[in-house]
Amino acid sequence: MSEAVLPQRFLIRRPGLILSGLLLAAVLIAAFAPALFTGQDPITGVPSERLQGPSLAHLFGTDETGRDVFARVVHGAGLSLRATVLAVLVAFAAGSALGLLAGFRGGWLDAVVMRIVDVLQAVPAILLSLALVTALGFGTTNVAIAVGVANLAAFARLMRAEVLRVRSGVFVEAARASGVRWAGVLGRHVLPNALGPVLVLATVTVGTAVLEVSALSFLGFGASPPTPEWGALVAGGRNFLATAWWMTTFPGLTVAAVVLAANRVSRALDGERS
Repeated sequence: MSEAVLPQRFLIRRPGLILSGLLLAAVLIAAFAPALFTGQDPITGVPSERLQGPSLAHLFGTDETGRDVFARVVHGAGLSLRATVLAVLVAFAAGSALGLLAGFRGGWLDAVVMRIVDVLQAVPAILLSLALVTALGFGTTNVAIAVGVANLAAFARLMRAEVLRVRSGVFVEAARASGVRWAGVLGRHVLPNALGPVLVLATVTVGTAVLEVSALSFLGFGASPPTPEWGALVAGGRNFLATAWWMTTFPGLTVAAVVLAANRVSRALDGERS
């Protein structure tokens, strides 16, 4: 089969994956360069244009102060995605470190870490995030840390399972027998061979983190108004559902589309790994 035919067959068989990738790429570009998508001011509104419906001038309509909703969604991508990335990094780094040490060292450390993981997994992630952000205080960074801590248990458990699988390998036993210190065995042999499934889990967690960050922002724990953030945009339109449905609908659809796209891409990566 010619090389020119392969991309065409891939596009035909997996159009959802292609669309998901394009959507995520557009959101990432919007996060770093929102001016490429809109020239409207997301903070200052025009009172004479308040509560206008979707049109060519305002693709997502305007809000109660005349601000362009599309501009606020685009500019809100940066803050929402930064919080999502930070949350996933916190969960990945902390959870992987705990699972790595617990699985490799075993004994009392393994027992203590796994009991902590059991407690974290016994509480729904969104409730644990809510409790943590209430203790930490308001702000996007605190929201990201709370979401990351609430999701680290899955990373710890998966990393521990992978470490238990890898540490019984012949190459690990050979490294130990040759006198390599345990830190060297851990860093050079165990971690690289156990990291693959955990990285896939990180991509899966992106969609969950977007949803949880938006939920906490919706409840008012995120950035202070009038800073645009996806969850806060959905919350801001609640009082205008009867007269200005677009204020809540379009930011909500944006969150849903990003979550679905992230899950679609993560499933594809998981399928390629397996």
